[in-house]
Amino acid sequence: MAGETVNGMQEEGFGPAQSGQGYAGYQGYPYPGYPMYPAMGMPGQMPMGQGAAMPGAQTPAEGASPVAPPPAAATPAQPAPMGLPPLMLGTYTPKIDAKGRMALPAKMRAQLGTGLVMARGQERCVYLLPAMEFRRIAMQIQRTSMGDKAARDYLRVFLSGAVDQDPDKQGRVLVPQMLRDYANLGSDIVVIGVGTRAEIWNREAWESYLADKEQGYADIADDVLPEVGL
Repeated sequence: MAGETVNGMQEEGFGPAQSGQGYAGYQGYPYPGYPMYPAMGMPGQMPMGQGAAMPGAQTPAEGASPVAPPPAAATPAQPAPMGLPPLMLGTYTPKIDAKGRMALPAKMRAQLGTGLVMARGQERCVYLLPAMEFRRIAMQIQRTSMGDKAARDYLRVFLSGAVDQDPDKQGRVLVPQMLRDYANLGSDIVVIGVGTRAEIWNREAWESYLADKEQGYADIADDVLPEVGL
């Protein structure tokens, strides 16, 4: 049938495909100029698993080992979880000088940081707070105070008496007069660590408070810390 005339036109390609042309195994569709790849039998298509070499590219020598792919990028290390803030502990007895300055206990300077806040505390003491801890407490009180008059009153007194302080090169901070008056602070004071804050007490007031509370300390542990088991 190859070369027959149909409707006045010469049909080409009917019959066995010539080597290097046409669709092998399928007669009648020669593609001049497109090489035939016996492994696939498709015109202009690469055999499975092979690709055309780019001009000037080097092809691997026959029998050579395949080039290994580049190693996968290492998974970046995950940041360590943020730990708990360091606790302030212990009892210290610095002095307040004639200018109202107090030397921070050396062990507390790192915990308090360069920016700290002083504020009125409970039981007539002065709180010493790291700036972030002060902000946390203030925001917590502020959320509560919107619908609670007692909380609003507390927030006003707490924030109006708060003062930012930066220790000097000797690690001293100025205790404002209003806070000294509030806590009845003279030259003899006691600074105690209370976890995430420190407290400044009048020395006599602290000794009286401690003597009173130590009496029932062992008895109240079960009520205050029922799940800790101390």
